[in-house]
Amino acid sequence: MARSRAQAARLRLMIKGNPEPSEAEWQALGQAHWRGDPLADAVIDWMHAEGMDRAWPRLEAALAQGLSAVRPQDEALRAYLQATEVTPSWLDPDRVRRGAEVLQTTGLHGMMVLRDAGLMAGYQASAINQTLVQTGALHGGAHKRVAETAAWWLACTADGGMALGADGHRQTVRVRLMHALVRGRLQRSPQWDADWLGLPINQVDMQATYLAFSAVQLLGLRMTGMLISPSDADAVMHLWRCIGWRMGVEDALMCDDETTGRVLLYRNVIGQAPADHTSAQLARALMDEPLSRPYPWAQALRGRIDRERHLSLVSWFVGAQGMRNLGLPQRAPWYPLMLLAPTAAGSLALRALPFLETPWRAVSRWQQTRFHRHMVREPKAGEATAAGTPEPASARKR
Repeated sequence: MARSRAQAARLRLMIKGNPEPSEAEWQALGQAHWRGDPLADAVIDWMHAEGMDRAWPRLEAALAQGLSAVRPQDEALRAYLQATEVTPSWLDPDRVRRGAEVLQTTGLHGMMVLRDAGLMAGYQASAINQTLVQTGALHGGAHKRVAETAAWWLACTADGGMALGADGHRQTVRVRLMHALVRGRLQRSPQWDADWLGLPINQVDMQATYLAFSAVQLLGLRMTGMLISPSDADAVMHLWRCIGWRMGVEDALMCDDETTGRVLLYRNVIGQAPADHTSAQLARALMDEPLSRPYPWAQALRGRIDRERHLSLVSWFVGAQGMRNLGLPQRAPWYPLMLLAPTAAGSLALRALPFLETPWRAVSRWQQTRFHRHMVREPKAGEATAAGTPEPASARKR
């Protein structure tokens, strides 16, 4: 608990009032470590009962065509799809739309902040890391994880991306089932220490992911000079409440405003197991990810420059102790300090001259999609080594 509170100390400074949970709230958070996603878990149980070879094509058809493609006897699949098509009473389409627009205006910088504040800093929560380590995702490559996450984020934050049947909605429904598949696999694994870790991909873990994409990204954007109005920040929180709800996060673990989001984030962090050796394993793999990016030119040089930019950003977000927790080399925060003034000036210009937002957002979205197009080009074999990172002996043996 002392180490987890130390990890949350910087966040604590950014919260007004007392964020400490009451005894009842603390017990409720503890109990959430033992809850998964019953609707999605039932679909995976159905698939195992039917046989994956037979069930998988039926699942794919249902995800593509909707309820019309579900057989009457496939009750678990029908219940799941029906639930994912329900529109909650609290959902405000205008706020969802505005939340997506705000994130579109953040451009490539917004994606860098999400990577380094949301993903990299989140590796300090070692219990969540076990899911990645024990499923072999560490060896699958950080490049692939970043590219897949970026594809999902772009789909969810597109105009109308979370409307029923839209690409963001479909991808979210699919990812939710993938989480359930992994949950079931790890539950059956003798390597999973449930007494220490709780249920694999439990509600607290899912809340952490939802907060990384909402409250954490907003904090990171503000720390790098971006001026976001309270109403726009709350619109982003509302968008991610919608996405989190579709993802299977219990509504009681989410919120509609940034202030409450920071409190939920603080409580989540102090309830997580602190950094351990898996934090360093995952962080160093993500640190070297730019070295394997398929840049169209100057591969080695640009990979090294981006690696340093990301390390500089991470150091700004997590501090010296956080860098030690992650096993990363210390770096001066030269990159975020260099961005503070121009980022703030751009934000002020958008707020003073609203007519600039539409062209600004178009250019920013182009930057985001262009970055992803480069990411999905698979790195060629040996590119990481050519960029300066020796391939581990264990990788050569595999």
